Formats: sequence, structure tokens, C-alpha cells
Amino acid sequence: MQDRFSSHGLKGGIWEGLLAADQRPARVALTLNGRTVACAGVEPDGQGFWRIRAPLPAEALAGGAQTYILIADDGEGMEDPRPGAWRLGHLPLLAGEALELDLRAEIDLLRAEVDLLKRELRRLAAG
Repeated sequence: MQDRFSSHGLKGGIWEGLLAADQRPARVALTLNGRTVACAGVEPDGQGFWRIRAPLPAEALAGGAQTYILIADDGEGMEDPRPGAWRLGHLPLLAGEALELDLRAEIDLLRAEVDLLKRELRRLAAG
């Protein structure tokens, strides 16, 4: 069976999901920018399935865009991912004031494009 991770989302600061795999991974870890930030809990959930619970540590959260990557490898504890680690899933997270400014800029750009389209449509209708 090929390993497949199905994300169940982020709730209460814990990223949950279900891993379909023949064997329990030695370690499942949450990484950010190539560094391990948390170890995930791995519990059996039926034959060939494992419930994964990865806490997002408060000290790893920051404003802007961040992508957390859930990996499985043969490492231990909080050491960085080992060579041969495989990616189970990723969790993009957007937060903070930087996001608000990005969204405002995008909305302003969309408004300008809609105004341009309205002017062009009016010109074509009158023409």
C-alpha cells in the first residue's frame, strides 16, 4: 500500500489527519523551513490506518504566510528531518497584519480591473 495522508484540518492548534500505511512510521514530525518544530502523535485507527495529531507550537506561529510540512522518517525526537524523509502533507497558514495588507492590495487591484472593464464595456455599448 502506498502511504497516503488525508488531512482533517486544523482544530484548536492541532493539525489532524489519517495516514494509510502498512507500517507505523518511526517518527512523524511537523517541520517549518526545514526545521522540526513538533513531533506528531501516531495512534492506530484500524488495520493499515494511523491517526496523526501534530500540534502547532505557539512559538512557531508568526504573521504572514507559512507552510508547515508533515514528514515521516526514521529520526528521533526533535532532530531535523533525516535524509530519505518523505512528505505526508503540507499546511499553508496565513496570519497577521501582513496578510491584511496583501488582501487590501489585491482588492484594490481587482477594483481597478473592474473599473477598466466597465469603462470598456460602456465605450463598446455607446460605439
